[in-house]
Amino acid sequence: MTIERREFLLSAAIPLLTFAPFAKAAESLKFAELYKSRTVMGMAFADRTLQLAGKPVDLAGYMAPPLKPEANFFVLTRTPVSVCPFCDSDADWPADIVVVYVKKAGSFLQDGSAVSVSGVLQTGSKTDTDTGFVSQLRIIDAVVKRL
Repeated sequence: MTIERREFLLSAAIPLLTFAPFAKAAESLKFAELYKSRTVMGMAFADRTLQLAGKPVDLAGYMAPPLKPEANFFVLTRTPVSVCPFCDSDADWPADIVVVYVKKAGSFLQDGSAVSVSGVLQTGSKTDTDTGFVSQLRIIDAVVKRL
């Protein structure tokens, strides 16, 4: 009788294991969805951007020239750029760029390359301790793929 119960429990558990929750896929995000307004007080993140903060996201864009060759980040832009859209103040932060901190060094491609970036979204002002680069919106632990 005990063996039958074990068999029953095992057979009942297999379908549950089959449908066990898998790691949630990254949410796809677009530049047009990042902010909801821009006023004299600054830009306001869109509700969706705030909801995705701390979660994995995918964002496609263009790789701007890196600030420094040895930097572990680059700027992802909505459109291709030939010069770095570096800003020295978060008050001047443009709405069409996102700072990307790569997970693996050497992830940089040729400037202006169309790429897809997957990583964790961060919001809020942050100053890079090595370069002084100020950002409002970042993707960290990013994996970069050429499109």
